[in-house]
Amino acid sequence: MANVEILTKEMIRPSSPTPEHLRNLKLSLLDQVAPPVYVPLIFFYSFDELCFDTISHAHISQLLKQSLSDTLTMFYPLAGQIQENSFIDCNDSGVEFVEAQVHARLSDVIREPNMAELNKFLAVIPTGVGIATLLAVQINFFDCGGIAIGVCLSHKIADGTSLVAFINAWAATCRGEVKIRQPYFDLAHLFPPRDLSGFSFTPNDGITKEKIMTKRFIFDKEKLAMLKKVAAAASRDGSQVKNPTRVEAVSAFIWKNFMEVAKNKMDVKKMYVAVHAVNLRPRTSPPLSEQAFGNCWRPSFAFISTSGDEKNGCPNVLPVLRSSISKINSDYINQVQNGEYLKHLSKSKDMFMKGDIELCNFSSWSRFPVYEVDYGWGRPCWVCTTTLPFKNVVILMSTPCGDGIEAWVNMLEEDISAFRT
Repeated sequence: MANVEILTKEMIRPSSPTPEHLRNLKLSLLDQVAPPVYVPLIFFYSFDELCFDTISHAHISQLLKQSLSDTLTMFYPLAGQIQENSFIDCNDSGVEFVEAQVHARLSDVIREPNMAELNKFLAVIPTGVGIATLLAVQINFFDCGGIAIGVCLSHKIADGTSLVAFINAWAATCRGEVKIRQPYFDLAHLFPPRDLSGFSFTPNDGITKEKIMTKRFIFDKEKLAMLKKVAAAASRDGSQVKNPTRVEAVSAFIWKNFMEVAKNKMDVKKMYVAVHAVNLRPRTSPPLSEQAFGNCWRPSFAFISTSGDEKNGCPNVLPVLRSSISKINSDYINQVQNGEYLKHLSKSKDMFMKGDIELCNFSSWSRFPVYEVDYGWGRPCWVCTTTLPFKNVVILMSTPCGDGIEAWVNMLEEDISAFRT
C-alpha cells in the first residue's frame, strides 16, 4: 500500500497576465453538454531512467512550476473559472499544484497497480465534486527516486485530445523547447452555445454514486492478432468486416462479454447499445487541427436487439460498431452545429431512462501521444488513468511498448467478477 504524504499546496498562475480582450471565452455547445468531471492521467517516470540522484526535488519542482506558469500563458482558459455553464472567466486565478512524497517504490506500484489507490497520485478526485480549479496537478516523489505526475483537467473545457496536447506543450516548455504548437480556442464559433433549458438531458446524466470498480485487461500483440482474426470472421448472416482495427476488435470482444454478463444475470433487456466517443476534428470540413482546444467529440450508437435467436449466442457485433461510427459524418456535424442535435439528444435520454436498454461506453485513447511526454528526463515508463464515476465505461490505452492495448473497464462491483471470468 502506497503511503502518500502531501507536502505543499499552492496556486500557479500564468507567467503573463491574460489580455483584457481574451478575458471571456464562450463555451461551445459540446462544452455545455460535457459532464462536470475531471479527465485524469498519471505519468510514471522510473529512477533507473532518470538519474535523479544529481537533481534535487526542489529543483525539479521549480522547473515544473515555472514551465507550467509559462504554458498557462498559452493555455490561459485553464487558469480561469466557468460561469453559469456559459463561458470561462479567464481571470488568471490559477491552477492547483500539489507536491507529495510517496513512501513506496515506483516499481512496486506499477507492477501490480491497485486501482483504488491510484487516485492518491491526483490532486483532486475525478468525480469533480466541489471543483475549485479547472486544472489540478500533483507531483509525486517516490522514496526510490521515481516520479509520478498526476494531471486532472475539467471535462467541461476539454476532451482527451486537448488534455494530452496541453501536457505535451507543458513538457516541451519544461525541457526548453522554443517552438510550441499554439492552441486555438474557437470551437464556440463552429459549435455555437445554446440555451439548454427545456431539454430533458443534463450534463450530469450518466454520473453514478453506485460502487464502481475498475479492472485493467491487457491485450498484447499476439492477443490482438487473434481478436482481429476472430472479429473478421463472417457472421451467421454473412456480414463481414475486412481488416478490423485494434480498437474495433477489442471493443467487439468486450461488448460481447458485456452482453453475456447481462444475460447471465437474467437482466433481460430489449436492446444493447455500444457507445463510442468519436473525435470530430478530422471529420469537419475542412478538418480541424488537433490543436483545436475544447470538447470536439460526439458519441456514436451501435444497437443490438435481443429479439433474435438467443440460442446462437451473441451476434457478430463488429459490422454494427463500424457502421455506427461511420454515421458521424458531415450531415451529423451539421445537425450539431444548427442545434437540431439537441432534440435527438433529448429523445435518446428519454429512451435510455425507460430502463430496457443497457449501455456499454467506449473511449479510445490508444493513439494519444502520452508516451511522448518528456519533461527533460526521458519518456514515462507507464501512463494510466483511474476509476471514473460512470457505469460500464471502457477506456482503451496503449501499452508502453506501443503494440498492445490496455482496457480499463469500469463496472458495478457485483458485475466485474463475472465479466473478468
